[in-house]
Amino acid sequence: MAREQQGGGTGTELGRFLRAHRTRVTPEEAGVPVGPGLRRTPGLRREELATLAGVSIDYYARLERGKETNPSASVVDALARVLKLDAAEHGHLRDLVACGARSAVAEPPGELSRTVRPGVQLMLDNLRPCPPTWSAGRWTSSPATRAG
Repeated sequence: MAREQQGGGTGTELGRFLRAHRTRVTPEEAGVPVGPGLRRTPGLRREELATLAGVSIDYYARLERGKETNPSASVVDALARVLKLDAAEHGHLRDLVACGARSAVAEPPGELSRTVRPGVQLMLDNLRPCPPTWSAGRWTSSPATRAG
């Protein structure tokens, strides 16, 4: 399983919430036939929950891992139905999604700096006989002639 995000971000809170509630719902409660043999995980498997909620397995896995934090209202409602959430839990799930959607909005870029950091300036100074230029999306270096 992929490493969880560190720092308790909203996406991780959403993932923890979904995982915790997925383990509480048994396959029998969800109407999923249980085959022979042991189940390695308690409750529903990701694949079973995703199928019952009408979303792809990959999408549900991204929700649990915190890679996707902005599901639609219909997806949230479908997950709440399959997870058998009560009204308070359903509201909490909506709040987690709303917080994730707000934090996923990109900040507009700030003012560009017109100064060069000392380390970059040192590197550029050491490239003096053939200074690099930025062109067509990449750095190139070409011989330069000294004027006068």
